Amino acid sequence: MNRPLPMLLPAVLLLTACAGFPDAPRPVVLSAAVPLAVDAGPTAAGGAWPDSEWWRRYQDGTLDALIAAGLANAPTLQTAHARFDAARESVRLAGAASGVQVGLAGDLDRQRLSDNGLFPPDLLGFHWYNQVDLGLQFSYTFDWWGKQRAAINAALDSAHAAAADRSAAALTLAGSIAETYYGWQADQQRLQLAGERLVLAERSGTIALDRVHADLDPLEPVRSATIDAATARDQIAILEGSARLRIVALAALVGRPADQLPPLVARPLPAVAGALPDNVRIDLIARRADIAASRWRVEAAEQNLKGARAQFYPDISINALAGLSAIRVDKLLEYGSRAPEAGVALNLPIFDAGRLKSRYRGSEAQLRTAIASYDQTLVDAARDVATELSTRQQILAQRTQRLIAIDAAERLHAGAGEKLRQGLIDARPEITAAQALLAQRDALAMLDAQALVADIGLQRALGGGYDAPGPLADSLPAPGKATP
Repeated sequence: MNRPLPMLLPAVLLLTACAGFPDAPRPVVLSAAVPLAVDAGPTAAGGAWPDSEWWRRYQDGTLDALIAAGLANAPTLQTAHARFDAARESVRLAGAASGVQVGLAGDLDRQRLSDNGLFPPDLLGFHWYNQVDLGLQFSYTFDWWGKQRAAINAALDSAHAAAADRSAAALTLAGSIAETYYGWQADQQRLQLAGERLVLAERSGTIALDRVHADLDPLEPVRSATIDAATARDQIAILEGSARLRIVALAALVGRPADQLPPLVARPLPAVAGALPDNVRIDLIARRADIAASRWRVEAAEQNLKGARAQFYPDISINALAGLSAIRVDKLLEYGSRAPEAGVALNLPIFDAGRLKSRYRGSEAQLRTAIASYDQTLVDAARDVATELSTRQQILAQRTQRLIAIDAAERLHAGAGEKLRQGLIDARPEITAAQALLAQRDALAMLDAQALVADIGLQRALGGGYDAPGPLADSLPAPGKATP
Protein backbone atom coordinates (compact mmCIF):
# COMPACT_ATOMS: atom_id res chain seq x y z
CA MET A 1 0.00 0.00 0.00
CA ASN A 2 3.00 2.31 0.40
CA ARG A 3 4.32 1.75 -3.15
CA PRO A 4 1.81 3.46 -5.49
CA LEU A 5 2.79 7.09 -4.83
CA PRO A 6 6.61 6.63 -5.23
CA MET A 7 6.00 4.55 -8.33
CA LEU A 8 3.65 7.19 -9.69
CA LEU A 9 6.09 10.09 -9.43
CA PRO A 10 8.44 9.03 -12.30
CA ALA A 11 5.43 8.59 -14.56
CA VAL A 12 4.11 11.97 -13.49
CA LEU A 13 7.41 13.68 -14.30
CA LEU A 14 7.54 11.93 -17.66
CA LEU A 15 4.05 13.04 -18.53
CA THR A 16 4.93 16.60 -17.49
CA ALA A 17 7.34 16.75 -20.43
CA CYS A 18 4.29 16.54 -22.69
CA ALA A 19 3.40 20.04 -21.62
CA GLY A 20 6.70 21.41 -23.00
CA PHE A 21 8.66 21.75 -19.76
CA PRO A 22 11.10 24.71 -20.15
CA ASP A 23 14.75 24.69 -19.20
CA ALA A 24 15.79 26.23 -15.90
CA PRO A 25 16.33 29.99 -16.34
CA ARG A 26 19.79 31.40 -15.86
CA PRO A 27 20.39 33.44 -12.71
CA VAL A 28 20.02 37.16 -13.24
CA VAL A 29 23.24 39.14 -12.80
CA LEU A 30 22.65 42.86 -12.28
CA SER A 31 25.24 45.58 -12.65
CA ALA A 32 27.01 46.28 -9.35
CA ALA A 33 28.13 49.82 -10.22
CA VAL A 34 26.54 52.98 -11.57
CA PRO A 35 28.04 54.07 -14.91
CA LEU A 36 29.25 57.38 -13.47
CA ALA A 37 32.17 58.89 -15.35
CA VAL A 38 32.68 62.50 -14.29
CA ASP A 39 35.70 64.53 -13.26
CA ALA A 40 34.75 65.46 -9.71
CA GLY A 41 37.79 67.68 -9.28
CA PRO A 42 40.41 67.62 -6.55
CA THR A 43 38.06 69.02 -3.86
CA ALA A 44 34.90 67.08 -4.72
CA ALA A 45 35.72 63.72 -3.10
CA GLY A 46 35.74 62.50 0.47
CA GLY A 47 32.28 63.79 1.32
CA ALA A 48 29.62 62.16 3.46
CA TRP A 49 26.35 60.62 2.33
CA PRO A 50 23.22 62.68 3.07
CA ASP A 51 21.38 62.04 6.33
CA SER A 52 17.77 60.86 6.32
CA GLU A 53 16.80 64.43 7.27
CA TRP A 54 19.32 66.07 4.97
CA TRP A 55 17.44 69.39 4.87
CA ARG A 56 18.45 70.13 8.48
CA ARG A 57 21.95 70.89 7.23
CA TYR A 58 20.58 74.29 6.15
CA GLN A 59 19.61 75.09 9.78
CA ASP A 60 16.27 76.67 8.92
CA GLY A 61 13.39 75.94 11.31
CA THR A 62 10.77 77.13 8.84
CA LEU A 63 11.99 74.68 6.22
CA ASP A 64 11.99 71.90 8.83
CA ALA A 65 8.36 72.67 9.68
CA LEU A 66 7.29 72.80 6.01
CA ILE A 67 8.87 69.44 5.18
CA ALA A 68 7.49 67.82 8.33
CA ALA A 69 4.00 69.00 7.39
CA GLY A 70 4.45 67.85 3.80
CA LEU A 71 5.59 64.37 4.82
CA ALA A 72 2.56 64.10 7.10
CA ASN A 73 -0.15 65.51 4.83
CA ALA A 74 0.85 65.46 1.16
CA PRO A 75 -1.57 63.53 -1.13
CA THR A 76 1.32 62.11 -3.17
CA LEU A 77 2.68 60.36 -0.09
CA GLN A 78 -0.76 59.08 0.85
CA THR A 79 -0.87 57.36 -2.54
CA ALA A 80 2.57 55.83 -1.93
CA HIS A 81 1.46 54.64 1.53
CA ALA A 82 -1.64 53.03 0.03
CA ARG A 83 0.45 51.16 -2.55
CA PHE A 84 2.75 49.89 0.16
CA ASP A 85 -0.20 48.71 2.27
CA ALA A 86 -1.62 46.87 -0.73
CA ALA A 87 1.74 45.19 -1.38
CA ARG A 88 2.03 44.19 2.28
CA GLU A 89 -1.40 42.57 2.19
CA SER A 90 -0.37 40.69 -0.96
CA VAL A 91 2.46 39.15 1.05
CA ARG A 92 0.01 38.01 3.69
CA LEU A 93 -2.33 36.64 1.02
CA ALA A 94 0.47 34.66 -0.63
CA GLY A 95 1.57 33.30 2.75
CA ALA A 96 -1.98 32.29 3.65
CA ALA A 97 -2.35 30.35 0.42
CA SER A 98 0.62 28.15 1.34
CA GLY A 99 -0.72 26.98 4.69
CA VAL A 100 -3.27 24.47 5.87
CA GLN A 101 -6.82 25.42 4.95
CA VAL A 102 -9.52 24.65 7.50
CA GLY A 103 -13.19 25.39 7.00
CA LEU A 104 -16.49 24.63 8.68
CA ALA A 105 -19.52 23.89 6.51
CA GLY A 106 -23.06 23.02 7.43
CA ASP A 107 -26.43 22.85 5.71
CA LEU A 108 -29.99 21.83 6.42
CA ASP A 109 -32.26 20.75 3.54
CA ARG A 110 -35.85 19.59 3.41
CA GLN A 111 -36.80 17.65 0.29
CA ARG A 112 -39.78 15.73 -1.10
CA LEU A 113 -39.32 12.35 -2.80
CA SER A 114 -40.77 12.04 -6.27
CA ASP A 115 -43.54 9.53 -6.69
CA ASN A 116 -41.78 8.37 -9.85
CA GLY A 117 -38.21 8.40 -8.53
CA LEU A 118 -35.75 5.62 -7.88
CA PHE A 119 -37.04 5.11 -4.35
CA PRO A 120 -40.86 5.27 -4.32
CA PRO A 121 -42.26 7.01 -1.25
CA ASP A 122 -44.69 4.10 -0.71
CA LEU A 123 -41.72 1.78 -0.24
CA LEU A 124 -39.93 4.11 2.18
CA GLY A 125 -43.06 5.15 4.00
CA PHE A 126 -42.62 8.95 3.69
CA HIS A 127 -42.64 11.73 1.09
CA TRP A 128 -40.70 14.49 2.90
CA TYR A 129 -37.41 14.13 4.68
CA ASN A 130 -34.67 16.31 6.16
CA GLN A 131 -30.96 16.19 5.30
CA VAL A 132 -28.55 17.68 7.86
CA ASP A 133 -24.79 17.89 7.21
CA LEU A 134 -22.05 19.37 9.36
CA GLY A 135 -18.35 19.04 8.55
CA LEU A 136 -14.91 20.34 9.36
CA GLN A 137 -12.78 20.36 6.19
CA PHE A 138 -8.98 20.24 6.03
CA SER A 139 -6.76 20.62 2.94
CA TYR A 140 -3.06 21.06 2.30
CA THR A 141 -1.11 21.28 -0.97
CA PHE A 142 2.50 20.12 -0.95
CA ASP A 143 4.92 22.73 -2.28
CA TRP A 144 7.47 20.23 -3.60
CA TRP A 145 8.18 22.27 -6.72
CA GLY A 146 8.33 25.72 -5.10
CA LYS A 147 5.18 27.26 -6.60
CA GLN A 148 3.92 28.69 -3.34
CA ARG A 149 7.43 29.60 -2.25
CA ALA A 150 7.99 31.59 -5.45
CA ALA A 151 4.64 33.38 -4.99
CA ILE A 152 5.57 34.37 -1.43
CA ASN A 153 9.02 35.57 -2.47
CA ALA A 154 7.58 37.56 -5.39
CA ALA A 155 5.07 39.22 -3.07
CA LEU A 156 7.84 40.02 -0.57
CA ASP A 157 9.99 41.55 -3.30
CA SER A 158 7.05 43.61 -4.57
CA ALA A 159 6.38 44.84 -1.03
CA HIS A 160 10.02 45.84 -0.68
CA ALA A 161 9.80 47.69 -4.01
CA ALA A 162 6.69 49.51 -2.80
CA ALA A 163 8.51 50.53 0.38
CA ALA A 164 11.40 51.89 -1.70
CA ASP A 165 8.93 53.75 -3.93
CA ARG A 166 7.46 55.33 -0.81
CA SER A 167 10.94 56.51 0.25
CA ALA A 168 11.59 57.87 -3.24
CA ALA A 169 8.29 59.77 -3.17
CA ALA A 170 9.16 61.27 0.23
CA LEU A 171 12.58 62.35 -1.06
CA THR A 172 11.08 63.97 -4.14
CA LEU A 173 8.54 65.81 -2.02
CA ALA A 174 11.11 67.07 0.50
CA GLY A 175 13.39 68.25 -2.32
CA SER A 176 10.53 70.07 -4.07
CA ILE A 177 9.54 71.82 -0.84
CA ALA A 178 13.14 72.90 -0.19
CA GLU A 179 13.60 74.21 -3.74
CA THR A 180 10.33 76.14 -3.63
CA TYR A 181 11.02 77.59 -0.19
CA TYR A 182 14.50 78.81 -1.10
CA GLY A 183 13.15 80.11 -4.39
CA TRP A 184 10.85 82.31 -2.29
CA GLN A 185 13.81 83.41 -0.16
CA ALA A 186 15.78 84.29 -3.30
CA ASP A 187 12.81 86.32 -4.56
CA GLN A 188 12.81 88.27 -1.29
CA GLN A 189 16.52 89.09 -1.62
CA ARG A 190 16.12 90.21 -5.20
CA LEU A 191 13.02 92.23 -4.31
CA GLN A 192 15.08 94.20 -1.82
CA LEU A 193 17.74 94.87 -4.44
CA ALA A 194 15.11 95.83 -7.01
CA GLY A 195 13.63 98.30 -4.52
CA GLU A 196 17.03 99.88 -4.02
CA ARG A 197 17.47 100.14 -7.80
CA LEU A 198 14.10 101.88 -8.06
CA VAL A 199 15.14 104.40 -5.42
CA LEU A 200 18.36 105.12 -7.31
CA ALA A 201 16.51 105.45 -10.63
CA GLU A 202 14.02 107.90 -9.13
CA ARG A 203 16.86 109.85 -7.51
CA SER A 204 18.69 109.97 -10.83
CA GLY A 205 15.51 111.15 -12.55
CA THR A 206 15.05 113.95 -10.02
CA ILE A 207 18.61 115.17 -10.55
CA ALA A 208 18.23 115.00 -14.33
CA LEU A 209 14.96 116.93 -14.20
CA ASP A 210 16.51 119.62 -11.99
CA ARG A 211 19.35 120.02 -14.50
CA VAL A 212 16.85 120.31 -17.36
CA HIS A 213 14.98 123.03 -15.47
CA ALA A 214 18.32 124.79 -14.93
CA ASP A 215 19.00 124.56 -18.67
CA LEU A 216 22.13 122.46 -17.99
CA ASP A 217 21.12 119.24 -19.78
CA PRO A 218 18.68 118.12 -22.50
CA LEU A 219 15.72 115.82 -21.79
CA GLU A 220 17.55 112.60 -22.73
CA PRO A 221 18.89 111.89 -19.18
CA VAL A 222 15.36 112.33 -17.80
CA ARG A 223 13.98 109.82 -20.27
CA SER A 224 16.81 107.39 -19.52
CA ALA A 225 16.08 107.64 -15.79
CA THR A 226 12.37 107.07 -16.51
CA ILE A 227 13.23 103.88 -18.40
CA ASP A 228 15.42 102.70 -15.49
CA ALA A 229 12.63 103.35 -13.00
CA ALA A 230 10.06 101.55 -15.17
CA THR A 231 12.44 98.58 -15.55
CA ALA A 232 12.90 98.43 -11.77
CA ARG A 233 9.12 98.51 -11.19
CA ASP A 234 8.65 95.80 -13.79
CA GLN A 235 11.26 93.65 -12.04
CA ILE A 236 9.53 94.22 -8.70
CA ALA A 237 6.18 93.12 -10.20
CA ILE A 238 7.78 89.99 -11.66
CA LEU A 239 9.46 89.04 -8.39
CA GLU A 240 6.33 89.71 -6.32
CA GLY A 241 4.32 87.50 -8.69
CA SER A 242 6.97 84.80 -8.50
CA ALA A 243 6.93 84.92 -4.69
CA ARG A 244 3.13 84.56 -4.64
CA LEU A 245 3.27 81.60 -7.02
CA ARG A 246 5.87 79.91 -4.85
CA ILE A 247 3.59 80.23 -1.83
CA VAL A 248 0.80 78.60 -3.85
CA ALA A 249 3.20 75.82 -4.83
CA LEU A 250 4.32 75.36 -1.22
CA ALA A 251 0.71 75.05 -0.09
CA ALA A 252 0.07 72.38 -2.74
CA LEU A 253 3.23 70.46 -1.81
CA VAL A 254 2.53 70.60 1.91
CA GLY A 255 -1.15 69.79 1.47
CA ARG A 256 -2.44 72.80 3.42
CA PRO A 257 -4.13 76.10 2.54
CA ALA A 258 -1.69 78.95 2.05
CA ASP A 259 -2.94 80.76 5.15
CA GLN A 260 -2.07 77.71 7.27
CA LEU A 261 1.59 77.58 6.25
CA PRO A 262 4.22 78.49 8.85
CA PRO A 263 5.08 82.23 8.76
CA LEU A 264 7.66 82.90 6.05
CA VAL A 265 10.38 85.36 7.06
CA ALA A 266 13.03 86.59 4.63
CA ARG A 267 16.54 85.54 5.56
CA PRO A 268 19.89 85.09 3.79
CA LEU A 269 20.36 81.96 1.73
CA PRO A 270 22.54 79.34 3.44
CA ALA A 271 26.00 78.67 2.11
CA VAL A 272 26.49 75.34 0.38
CA ALA A 273 29.63 73.28 0.59
CA GLY A 274 30.06 69.59 0.12
CA ALA A 275 31.73 66.83 -1.82
CA LEU A 276 30.89 63.49 -3.37
CA PRO A 277 31.27 60.48 -1.08
CA ASP A 278 34.01 57.99 -1.82
CA ASN A 279 33.07 54.91 -3.90
CA VAL A 280 29.94 56.67 -5.10
CA ARG A 281 29.74 54.46 -8.22
CA ILE A 282 29.41 51.32 -6.08
CA ASP A 283 27.57 52.53 -2.99
CA LEU A 284 24.99 54.61 -4.87
CA ILE A 285 23.08 51.44 -5.77
CA ALA A 286 22.16 50.88 -2.12
CA ARG A 287 21.66 54.61 -1.45
CA ARG A 288 18.99 55.43 -4.02
CA ALA A 289 15.45 54.28 -3.41
CA ASP A 290 14.57 54.16 -7.11
CA ILE A 291 17.49 51.82 -7.82
CA ALA A 292 16.51 49.63 -4.87
CA ALA A 293 12.90 49.53 -6.10
CA SER A 294 14.05 48.52 -9.59
CA ARG A 295 16.27 45.81 -8.13
CA TRP A 296 13.39 44.40 -6.08
CA ARG A 297 11.16 44.39 -9.14
CA VAL A 298 13.77 42.35 -10.98
CA GLU A 299 13.84 39.85 -8.11
CA ALA A 300 10.03 39.74 -8.03
CA ALA A 301 9.96 39.07 -11.77
CA GLU A 302 12.59 36.36 -11.31
CA GLN A 303 10.46 34.70 -8.63
CA ASN A 304 7.40 34.95 -10.88
CA LEU A 305 9.37 33.20 -13.61
CA LYS A 306 10.28 30.41 -11.20
CA GLY A 307 6.64 30.12 -10.23
CA ALA A 308 5.57 30.00 -13.90
CA ARG A 309 8.06 27.18 -14.52
CA ALA A 310 6.85 25.29 -11.45
CA GLN A 311 3.32 25.38 -12.92
CA PHE A 312 4.42 22.64 -15.32
CA TYR A 313 4.74 20.27 -12.33
CA PRO A 314 1.70 18.57 -10.81
CA ASP A 315 -0.11 19.74 -7.71
CA ILE A 316 -0.50 17.08 -5.01
CA SER A 317 -2.78 17.84 -2.11
CA ILE A 318 -4.43 15.98 0.74
CA ASN A 319 -8.00 16.59 1.83
CA ALA A 320 -9.89 15.43 4.88
CA LEU A 321 -13.41 15.86 6.18
CA ALA A 322 -14.61 15.26 9.71
CA GLY A 323 -18.34 15.30 9.03
CA LEU A 324 -21.74 14.39 10.40
CA SER A 325 -24.76 13.53 8.28
CA ALA A 326 -28.32 12.60 9.24
CA ILE A 327 -31.91 12.89 8.01
CA ARG A 328 -33.06 14.06 11.43
CA VAL A 329 -31.66 17.00 13.33
CA ASP A 330 -31.90 15.20 16.70
CA LYS A 331 -29.78 12.35 15.30
CA LEU A 332 -26.98 14.58 13.91
CA LEU A 333 -24.70 14.42 16.97
CA GLU A 334 -25.02 10.68 17.49
CA TYR A 335 -21.96 8.48 16.97
CA GLY A 336 -23.58 6.67 14.06
CA SER A 337 -23.99 9.93 12.10
CA ARG A 338 -20.29 10.34 11.54
CA ALA A 339 -19.18 10.51 7.87
CA PRO A 340 -15.39 11.02 7.72
CA GLU A 341 -13.60 11.30 4.42
CA ALA A 342 -9.94 11.52 3.33
CA GLY A 343 -8.21 11.60 -0.03
CA VAL A 344 -5.23 12.61 -2.12
CA ALA A 345 -5.70 14.82 -5.19
CA LEU A 346 -3.37 15.05 -8.17
CA ASN A 347 -3.59 17.83 -10.79
CA LEU A 348 -1.22 17.23 -13.69
CA PRO A 349 -0.98 19.55 -16.72
CA ILE A 350 -0.46 17.54 -19.91
CA PHE A 351 -2.15 19.32 -22.80
CA ASP A 352 -3.43 22.83 -22.10
CA ALA A 353 -3.49 24.47 -25.56
CA GLY A 354 -0.28 26.39 -24.77
CA ARG A 355 -1.59 28.19 -21.69
CA LEU A 356 1.40 27.31 -19.49
CA LYS A 357 3.91 28.11 -22.24
CA SER A 358 2.30 31.51 -22.83
CA ARG A 359 2.35 32.27 -19.13
CA TYR A 360 6.02 31.31 -18.90
CA ARG A 361 7.00 33.38 -21.95
CA GLY A 362 5.05 36.30 -20.50
CA SER A 363 7.00 35.97 -17.25
CA GLU A 364 10.25 35.91 -19.24
CA ALA A 365 9.22 39.13 -20.99
CA GLN A 366 8.37 40.76 -17.67
CA LEU A 367 11.78 39.80 -16.32
CA ARG A 368 13.54 41.27 -19.35
CA THR A 369 11.50 44.45 -18.93
CA ALA A 370 12.43 44.69 -15.25
CA ILE A 371 16.12 44.22 -16.06
CA ALA A 372 15.99 46.90 -18.75
CA SER A 373 14.23 49.24 -16.32
CA TYR A 374 16.94 48.59 -13.73
CA ASP A 375 19.69 49.36 -16.23
CA GLN A 376 17.92 52.57 -17.27
CA THR A 377 17.54 53.58 -13.62
CA LEU A 378 21.31 53.22 -13.17
CA VAL A 379 21.90 55.44 -16.20
CA ASP A 380 19.43 58.01 -14.87
CA ALA A 381 21.12 57.97 -11.47
CA ALA A 382 24.53 58.55 -13.04
CA ARG A 383 23.11 61.39 -15.12
CA ASP A 384 21.51 63.00 -12.05
CA VAL A 385 24.74 62.93 -10.04
CA ALA A 386 26.89 64.13 -12.92
CA THR A 387 24.43 66.90 -13.83
CA GLU A 388 24.11 68.28 -10.32
CA LEU A 389 27.85 68.04 -9.71
CA SER A 390 28.72 69.74 -13.00
CA THR A 391 26.12 72.43 -12.38
CA ARG A 392 27.53 73.12 -8.95
CA GLN A 393 31.09 73.31 -10.30
CA GLN A 394 29.99 75.73 -13.00
CA ILE A 395 28.17 77.92 -10.48
CA LEU A 396 31.16 77.94 -8.13
CA ALA A 397 33.40 79.06 -11.00
CA GLN A 398 30.94 81.80 -11.94
CA ARG A 399 30.60 82.85 -8.33
CA THR A 400 34.35 83.30 -8.01
CA GLN A 401 34.33 85.73 -10.92
CA ARG A 402 31.20 87.44 -9.64
CA LEU A 403 32.86 88.10 -6.29
CA ILE A 404 35.77 89.69 -8.12
CA ALA A 405 33.33 91.90 -10.03
CA ILE A 406 31.51 92.84 -6.79
CA ASP A 407 34.78 93.78 -5.13
CA ALA A 408 35.65 96.02 -8.06
CA ALA A 409 32.14 97.55 -8.04
CA GLU A 410 32.36 98.22 -4.30
CA ARG A 411 35.72 99.97 -4.76
CA LEU A 412 34.29 102.02 -7.62
CA HIS A 413 31.28 102.99 -5.51
CA ALA A 414 33.42 103.85 -2.52
CA GLY A 415 35.68 106.04 -4.68
CA ALA A 416 32.71 107.87 -6.17
CA GLY A 417 31.24 108.41 -2.71
CA GLU A 418 34.53 109.83 -1.42
CA LYS A 419 34.75 112.25 -4.36
CA LEU A 420 31.13 113.27 -3.73
CA ARG A 421 31.85 114.03 -0.10
CA GLN A 422 34.87 116.10 -1.13
CA GLY A 423 32.73 118.09 -3.54
CA LEU A 424 34.73 117.02 -6.58
CA ILE A 425 31.74 115.54 -8.42
CA ASP A 426 27.96 115.67 -8.25
CA ALA A 427 25.78 112.71 -7.24
CA ARG A 428 25.37 111.24 -10.72
CA PRO A 429 28.64 109.20 -10.85
CA GLU A 430 27.95 107.88 -7.34
CA ILE A 431 24.44 106.81 -8.39
CA THR A 432 25.82 105.09 -11.49
CA ALA A 433 28.38 103.23 -9.38
CA ALA A 434 25.68 102.19 -6.90
CA GLN A 435 23.50 100.88 -9.73
CA ALA A 436 26.40 98.82 -11.09
CA LEU A 437 27.03 97.40 -7.61
CA LEU A 438 23.35 96.47 -7.19
CA ALA A 439 23.39 94.71 -10.58
CA GLN A 440 26.38 92.62 -9.49
CA ARG A 441 24.73 91.76 -6.18
CA ASP A 442 21.54 90.73 -7.96
CA ALA A 443 23.55 88.45 -10.25
CA LEU A 444 25.27 86.97 -7.17
CA ALA A 445 21.87 86.36 -5.52
CA MET A 446 20.73 84.44 -8.59
CA LEU A 447 23.92 82.38 -8.56
CA ASP A 448 23.51 81.61 -4.86
CA ALA A 449 19.93 80.48 -5.49
CA GLN A 450 21.09 78.26 -8.36
CA ALA A 451 23.87 76.82 -6.19
CA LEU A 452 21.36 75.97 -3.48
CA VAL A 453 19.05 74.29 -5.99
CA ALA A 454 22.01 72.29 -7.31
CA ASP A 455 22.96 71.30 -3.76
CA ILE A 456 19.40 70.14 -3.05
CA GLY A 457 19.45 68.24 -6.34
CA LEU A 458 22.73 66.60 -5.38
CA GLN A 459 21.26 65.46 -2.04
CA ARG A 460 18.41 63.86 -3.97
CA ALA A 461 20.76 62.37 -6.56
CA LEU A 462 22.76 60.77 -3.74
CA GLY A 463 19.63 59.14 -2.32
CA GLY A 464 18.65 61.61 0.40
CA GLY A 465 19.74 59.34 3.25
CA TYR A 466 18.04 56.18 1.98
CA ASP A 467 19.81 52.93 2.85
CA ALA A 468 18.49 49.77 1.21
CA PRO A 469 17.59 47.04 3.74
CA GLY A 470 18.62 43.42 3.38
CA PRO A 471 16.56 41.01 1.29
CA LEU A 472 13.15 40.27 2.76
CA ALA A 473 13.38 36.75 1.44
CA ASP A 474 16.17 36.03 3.92
CA SER A 475 13.64 36.23 6.74
CA LEU A 476 11.77 33.16 5.49
CA PRO A 477 12.61 29.63 6.66
CA ALA A 478 14.42 27.46 4.19
CA PRO A 479 12.11 25.35 2.03
CA GLY A 480 11.77 21.67 2.77
CA LYS A 481 12.71 20.64 -0.77
CA ALA A 482 14.80 22.40 -3.37
CA THR A 483 13.01 23.91 -6.32
CA PRO A 484 13.73 21.87 -9.48
